[in-house]
Amino acid sequence: MKIPQHVAIILDGNGRWAKAKGMPRNYGHVQGAKNVERICEDAYHMGIKYLTVYAFSTENWRRSKEEVDALMSLLRSYMKTCVKTAKKNHMRVRVIGDKTGLAPDIQSSIADLERESREQDGLNFTIAINYGSRDEIRRAVQKIAAEGIRPEDITEEVISEHLDTAGIPDPDLLIRTSGELRLSNYLMWQLAYAEFYFTDVHWPDFDREELKKAVERYNQRERRYGGVKEELKGES
Repeated sequence: MKIPQHVAIILDGNGRWAKAKGMPRNYGHVQGAKNVERICEDAYHMGIKYLTVYAFSTENWRRSKEEVDALMSLLRSYMKTCVKTAKKNHMRVRVIGDKTGLAPDIQSSIADLERESREQDGLNFTIAINYGSRDEIRRAVQKIAAEGIRPEDITEEVISEHLDTAGIPDPDLLIRTSGELRLSNYLMWQLAYAEFYFTDVHWPDFDREELKKAVERYNQRERRYGGVKEELKGES
């Protein structure tokens, strides 16, 4: 079975999972954060080299102040514990998105986490926080313009090099949990040729077996990249 090099996940369904259990939405977010740690380990042991998760979008600020505050508190806690987790699991962690929109202490924690995990050679784990693909592309265009690059010199490679994900290969597989069938402004440039897998399973219940199902479905696809197909089935 061929293992995708890079898997991107939209972590959806925490609130609905909690509601179904008669618990507050924040309980779902807490359990969802714990599941991120488990899936990181599972992905690494399966041979996945890059994992990128959508943790907090630019649109999520529109949620209630109570929920946003709870999410930011959870993020603060996660950033601190993730330093130990990254060292334990030899995991390099990067954060993409507009970090300037986050509180100074969260920005500082992100910088610490990225610095402390920079030399790790295991799973490359990327967290999208205050991230929106349109905003990312807007910021990339601003950087290109600020550098004075001539219009005729702007190639796809130049644009990719100015995105938040510069230096990270594009995802091979996108997984979205909880039954929604849309990208929600996530990695729109990078997912141009990715395979999509949608599942009704809510994120807190998405485990190793569910990840394996997604990879198995990926292996049943023929990747054409707009031209000659790449046969996945039966490759190793």
